[in-house]
Amino acid sequence: MENNQFEQDFENKHLEQTISIAQEQLSSLTQSSQENKEAILSSKKEMREDTTHSISNLWSLENFYELIELNQYANPLSDKISEYEMEVNKILSLERTINSPYFARIDFKFDDEDEFEKIYIGLSSLIDDESYEMYVYDWRSPIASVFYRFGTGKAFYEAPARKIKGEVNLKRQYEINKGKLEYFFDADIQIKDEFLRKLLSQNASSKMKTIVETIQKDQDIIIRDMEMDLMMVQGVAGSGKTSVALHRVAYLMYQGLSAKLSSNNIVILSPNTLFEQYISNVLPELGEKNVNSVIFEDILVRVLQNDHIQTKNQLLERLLTSNSNKYSNLIKSNMDFKGSSQFVEILKRYIRDLPNRWIEFSDVYYNGKHIASRQLLKGKILDENKIAHLGSRLKELEYSILKPVHDQRKNRLNKLKDFVMNHTMHSFEVEEVARMLSIYESTVLMKEIKKFTQLDCLKFYKKLFSNKNYFYSLAKGLELPDSIEDIISFTCENLDLDNLQYDDALALCFLHLSIKDYTDTAYEDIKQVVIDEAQDYYPMHFEILNLLFPKSRYTVLGDINQTIGKQEDLSLYDHFSRILNKRNSTLITMDKSFRCTSETLEYSAKFLDQGFKINSFSRKGDTPVVYTAQNSSALDDMVISEIASCKEKGYQSIGLICKTEKDAISLHDRLKNKLNIQLIKSDGTTDLIGIFIIPVYLSKGLEFDGVLIFDADNDHFNTADDKKLLYIACTRALHRLSLFYTGIISPLL
Repeated sequence: MENNQFEQDFENKHLEQTISIAQEQLSSLTQSSQENKEAILSSKKEMREDTTHSISNLWSLENFYELIELNQYANPLSDKISEYEMEVNKILSLERTINSPYFARIDFKFDDEDEFEKIYIGLSSLIDDESYEMYVYDWRSPIASVFYRFGTGKAFYEAPARKIKGEVNLKRQYEINKGKLEYFFDADIQIKDEFLRKLLSQNASSKMKTIVETIQKDQDIIIRDMEMDLMMVQGVAGSGKTSVALHRVAYLMYQGLSAKLSSNNIVILSPNTLFEQYISNVLPELGEKNVNSVIFEDILVRVLQNDHIQTKNQLLERLLTSNSNKYSNLIKSNMDFKGSSQFVEILKRYIRDLPNRWIEFSDVYYNGKHIASRQLLKGKILDENKIAHLGSRLKELEYSILKPVHDQRKNRLNKLKDFVMNHTMHSFEVEEVARMLSIYESTVLMKEIKKFTQLDCLKFYKKLFSNKNYFYSLAKGLELPDSIEDIISFTCENLDLDNLQYDDALALCFLHLSIKDYTDTAYEDIKQVVIDEAQDYYPMHFEILNLLFPKSRYTVLGDINQTIGKQEDLSLYDHFSRILNKRNSTLITMDKSFRCTSETLEYSAKFLDQGFKINSFSRKGDTPVVYTAQNSSALDDMVISEIASCKEKGYQSIGLICKTEKDAISLHDRLKNKLNIQLIKSDGTTDLIGIFIIPVYLSKGLEFDGVLIFDADNDHFNTADDKKLLYIACTRALHRLSLFYTGIISPLL
C-alpha cells in the first residue's frame, strides 16, 4: 500500500526520535553497568584480601565476629550483582528497541478527551526520562489490547481500576529492521490477514518465533486472562496454542508487580526435550527470563529418586513396533487402566486401608520403659483426622513417639554413665563411651520406628498386585477392563524387571506423594503450571500434578485429534477439571489453523472423526501428492528427488516422518550416504534447519517447510490410532506435503 509523503515523513521522523531516546538511555546504562561491574570486581577482591584468609569453621562461636565481617561485605555485593543483572537485561531490551522499537500504532481517543492520542506498541515500553512521555507501550499493556481486539470505531480496554472506553480511528502496522522503516500499512481486517498470510508464507524457523504482530482476538483473550484458575484450550493443529501459552506466560510475568509471578513461579510441561529446545527462544525474545521447563519423566525421576524408568517415548515405540495385536492391545489396556480414575480410586482405597491392614506397627521401648504399644500407635493413625495426608499423620506419630524419648534422654545418659563406670576398662572415658552408647541406642530406635513411619512404596505396590482377591475387594463397585487378569499378570512380570515401566512409575509416584511427607524446593514456589500436549495425559498425571502443585493455577493445552496410543473426546477436559477442582475454570476452542495451506488442511481433514470441524486460514499452496514405487530402492530415489524439489523452492527445513524410531533408523541407514540428513531420536535435541528423519510422536508441535511421510502403506497405517498419527504427520507441513509407500496403500488414504 502506498503511503502519502506527509505520513511517510512523519513516521520516519517519529522513528528517528524514538531510536534517539533509546540510544541515549543505552549509552547512559552501558556506562552505569560498566561502573557497577568494576565495583563488583573490586568488592570481591577487597572481600578476599580484607577478611580472614582461613576461617576453618565460620559457624563456631570463636569465629562469630569473622562471620559478621564477611556478611558486611556479602550483602552490599549481592545488591550490586542484582542491580547489575537488571541493567544487563535492560541493555538487551534497549538494543532490541533500537533495532525495531515498535510494530503497530493505534490512534485512540478517550471518551472524556477531544483529541486522538498516538499509541505505539512494541516488544517493550520506552519512556522519555526527561518529559516522561510514553514513546512505546509494551504489547502486554492494557491499552495495547485495543490493537488486538478492535478495528476502527468504538473500543475499550480493561485497566486495573476500571474499564476504559474510547474510539479508534487508525490502526497501523510497521516493518522495521535495523532501525530502518521498510514499510507500513493501515490495517483493516483484509489487509491484516494479508500481512499474516505473507508471514506464514515464509520458511519455517529453527526455533519457534514470537507472534506479537499477529496475535488474533481470541488468542489475545486467552493470553490476558487473569480470572481463571484453570484455563483449558482445545486447539486444532497449527492454531498457535503453544505460542499463545508462551505469550501468556510472558504476560503473567509482566503482571508480576501485582500478581507476584517471576520466572521461578512458573513451570512448563513439554512433551519431550526436542520440543523444549524448539520453544526455548520465545520468552527471551519477548524480553523475559526462561521459565522452568520439564517433561513428565523429570518429575517421576525426581520424586521416586530412580533413574531407571521407562520413558513415554519408549512406551510408544514399544506399542507402535509390536507385531502382535494381542500384545499391543495389552500394552494399551494396561496404560489406559493404570492412568484411569478407576485405578486412582483403587490406590486411594488401598492407602486408606494401609494403617489398618498392612503397616506393621511394633511396640516401642526406651530406657527400660514401654513408651508405646503397637495397638496404641495403630489406633492413633486410625483415629486421627483421615482427611490429613497419611505421610503427615505418620510424621506426627513419629514426633509423638520421640517426645517422651527426648524428655528421658538426660536420665538415660546418666544411667549409661553408671553402667560404664562399673566396667573398669572404660573408667577414663566414661562420658565418651556413654554418649556413643546413647547414639547407638537412638539409631537402633529410629530404625525400628521408621519401619512403620517411612513406608516402602514399591513393596506395597507389589503387594497390591500379588494378592488378587484383595485387589478385587478394593475394586468393588468400579468398572474394570475385560483384560484385568492379563493386566495383573503383566504388572507382576514388569515389576521383576530392572527398569520401572512408565505406567507403574506413574502409580508409584502417586503412592509416594500420597503416603510420604514429600517436599521439593524446586517445586514449592510454583504458582502457574502450563501443560502442553495434554491430550496424551491420563487422569493419573493430573492427580500427581494436583498433589505436587495444589495451590497453582493451570493453563492446559491439547488437541484430542493428536492423541497417540488412545482415543479421546472432549470429555477429557471434564476429567481434568474435576481432578484439579479449581474455583474458576473454562474451556476455550481454537478451531482455525494458521500453519498449513488450505490444500494440506483439506487433505489432513480426512483423518479426523466425522463431525469435527477445522477452519483454514485460506493460504493457497501445492496439492499433497502420494507416490508409490515397486521396491524400497526405487522409493528412496523418489524421496531424494522430492527433497531436491523442496530445496529448489528454497525450503530450509524438510522433515521425513516415519511411524516409529525403528523405521526412522532404517530409513536413515539407507539414505545417510546419499544425503546430508540428520536422524532425530527420542533423546535428541537439534536446531531444525536442514533435512531430518523423525518418528511421528516426536514431531508433535514442530513444523517443517516440506513434509515427506514415509511407509504410507497398509502394514504401517490401518487402525483408528493410525488415523491420528497420519493427521499429526500431515499437519506438520507448512508449505508442501508428500506421502510415499510400496506394496498396498494404506486404506486410510
